[in-house]
Amino acid sequence: MSAKEAYDRAVEAADDEYGHQQGYSGAINATPGFSDATAKYKASGLPKYNFIEERLDKLTKFQGAECICTREPKGNKNKIKTQVEHIVTAGTKKWVLYYTVDADIHVGSFLTKGEAVKKARAYTEKTGKPSRVKMEKRLEKGDTTVAKIIYKKAKDECEGEWEFYGWASC
Repeated sequence: MSAKEAYDRAVEAADDEYGHQQGYSGAINATPGFSDATAKYKASGLPKYNFIEERLDKLTKFQGAECICTREPKGNKNKIKTQVEHIVTAGTKKWVLYYTVDADIHVGSFLTKGEAVKKARAYTEKTGKPSRVKMEKRLEKGDTTVAKIIYKKAKDECEGEWEFYGWASC
């Protein structure tokens, strides 16, 4: 949705394809950044490739890349940008209380506080690390999901496109 996002994606793709090579891949990931020249491009009235050729003559590898926006991004202008799918499950729900022992790791879950405290003490005595007992309610059977919310894209929503050019260290 922005030139910065497009640049970051291009750098990431170049890192994946060429590696980091300490800045000497010769690709966009070897540039020290970028500047957006879209306003200059629109003001010039030149065809895209003529404008880029003219700009390349003025750039050095120390200035970073330049870009021009070739397709404007269109954001979601919908009043409501999400859709809710309610999940209804038949039957009665039964919640069970558990006593959970946690330290750096999950040690275990127990039906009684006494069992949990016993396990927590044994863990702490063995490792020297503090532990704690927490209460948790869990659904005995079934899924706890009651709704799913998804993004509702606008009909004309689209990402922008930017064309990057410049000289990179190699």
